[in-house]
Amino acid sequence: MSATRPGSPGATRPCPHCSETILESAAVCPACQHHVRFDERGAKSRPAADTLTPLRVEGQVRGPQGSAVWEYSMVLTIRDQHGKEIARRLVGVGALHPGEQRAFTLNVEMVPVTDSDAMARKTKH
Repeated sequence: MSATRPGSPGATRPCPHCSETILESAAVCPACQHHVRFDERGAKSRPAADTLTPLRVEGQVRGPQGSAVWEYSMVLTIRDQHGKEIARRLVGVGALHPGEQRAFTLNVEMVPVTDSDAMARKTKH
């Protein structure tokens, strides 16, 4: 969990559906995509156009030709501006047989936090 106190930007909580750590401000879990709370105010004040995707990386890997099966591990690491590791997660593992292919996509989405968002969360606690 985050060291950020509840109601402040960056505060986290577990998703009740999949138990992933998500932002407290999230109305939909980005991992399992279930709704975690109703947010009529947020839907009106935060149109989809306010969401930025400053980083999107897509790639494919193919199993090398031959008879060998290759295993893979997808690891995601987040570091701060000083290079200190904040989080490291094993996202998925698997095996590729010759000629098989896997596609991977990484999105970093950012949404502005307004003063009214922070105030609304503080009044709920």
